[in-house]
Amino acid sequence: MMQRRGFLRLTGRTVLAAVFMAAFPGTAVFAVTADQTADFYRAVQMDDVKTVKSLLAAGVDPNRQNPLGGEPPLVLAVREGSMRVFQALLDQPGIQLDASALNGNTALMMAAFRRNRPAAEALVARGATINRPGWTPLHYAAASGDEDIARLLIKRGARVDAVSPPASGSYTPLMMAAREGHPDMVDFLARQGANPALRNSEGLTAAQLAERAAGAR
Repeated sequence: MMQRRGFLRLTGRTVLAAVFMAAFPGTAVFAVTADQTADFYRAVQMDDVKTVKSLLAAGVDPNRQNPLGGEPPLVLAVREGSMRVFQALLDQPGIQLDASALNGNTALMMAAFRRNRPAAEALVARGATINRPGWTPLHYAAASGDEDIARLLIKRGARVDAVSPPASGSYTPLMMAAREGHPDMVDFLARQGANPALRNSEGLTAAQLAERAAGAR
């Protein structure tokens, strides 16, 4: 009788697995190991697309934050410049374009900061969020001084006077460009209608931030 019960439990698991795989083709049934997870994030960093694809097929979550750094795979790929892996992740069913790191960074924000126009263009084309509460991709493009990405974002409706959270200073993209010493970006944003009279949480305008930054250099 005990053998029969064991057989029935095993058969039940097999049937459930078969039903699950039929309903969700390409999805792994068994749990991913800690070693596989570590190998996956390492492969993302190294742009090892073959290993990444293999582990995705084995069931690694393409949207889970890295336990070590707090970044989801897509953000990590952009940060490391792993463009083959980036494309593989972008093509992965169920990929969340706006999955954020623990610090709030999304893949589009990271692309703007890293001045990675191909990644930024691909993410925007797929529908990545441009306007979001708090820090935005345009803030990051302004901070890095990348006018091409800033232009791309503004053409897609980015708010030029978006304000970062009060706890982080209430900065606009214009203020970020001024603070980071990018006069060409300051001029570009001004031509796009950015308001130079706005003040951050310290009561400073973009011009005053530029003066303070120049004095510190």
